[in-house]
Amino acid sequence: MGLLEDKVVLVNGGSQGVGAGIVRAAVREGALVVFTGRRAEVGEKLAADTGARFVQADLADPAQARGSVVSAIDVHGRIDCLVNAAGLTSRGSLLDTTPELFDQHMAINLRAPFFAMQAAVADMVARKTPGTIVNIGSNCAHGGPPFLAPYSAAKAGLAGLTRNAAHAHRWDRIRINGLNIGWTDTEGEDAVQRAFHAAGDDWREQAAAAQPMGKLGQVDEIADFVVFLLSDRSGVVTGSVIDWDQNVFGGQD
Repeated sequence: MGLLEDKVVLVNGGSQGVGAGIVRAAVREGALVVFTGRRAEVGEKLAADTGARFVQADLADPAQARGSVVSAIDVHGRIDCLVNAAGLTSRGSLLDTTPELFDQHMAINLRAPFFAMQAAVADMVARKTPGTIVNIGSNCAHGGPPFLAPYSAAKAGLAGLTRNAAHAHRWDRIRINGLNIGWTDTEGEDAVQRAFHAAGDDWREQAAAAQPMGKLGQVDEIADFVVFLLSDRSGVVTGSVIDWDQNVFGGQD
C-alpha cells in the first residue's frame, strides 16, 4: 500500500511546478487527487497523464479558494489532506511595490491558503475525523532579498498562519505543517529568471554551481517530503514550519 492509500488529497496550485510534482507523488502513493490551476489546457493534460481530477480555479478569489475544497468533497465525499502550493513570485521591493502588486501577493500567497484551510478544516471537524495540511512556504519568510518584499511578507504571514491553525486544531487531530522551500528548479522559475533577471539558457547551470549541494531544489524531492508530511508516517508532528533548503538560516561565515 502507498503512503496515502485511498486518502482524498486536494492540491491547490497543482497544475505545474512543485504543485504538479505533488500531484504525481500523491497519485503514486495511492491517493484520490483533485488539483486546481488557472490554465485549463495545462491542468487537463496533467489530469490525463495522472488520472487526477482537475478543477479550474483562480485562487485569488476567496470564494474559489473555498470552492476548491467543495469541489473535492463533491467528487469524493470528503477531504482528508490539503496542500496549498499556489504561489506568486513577481518582483517588487519596498520602494517600488504598488498597492496592486502587494494585494496580488497577499491574495495568492496568504489569503487563498487561509480560506482553503478554513473550508477543509470545517469539513474535517464536522466529520470528527483527523486530517493533514501542508502549506508550501518559502525561505523568504525569514527575510528574503530586497526584490521580493511583498512575497516575503506574505510567506512570513503563511508561516504564522500555519502555526496558529495547527495550535487551534491540534485537539481535532488535524495536523498542519509548512515547508519553507528554497530556490527550486521549475518551469515557473525559468520564466521568472528570464523575465526579471535577463537570464540566459545556462542560468540553471550557473545557479546550481553556486549552491552548496551543487544543484537547485528538485521538484520530485520536495514532493516526496510533502507526501511524507501528509501521511501517517510523519507521526504526531504539527505546527512545524520546516526549512527545506541547503542554506542554514542564522549561520554565519
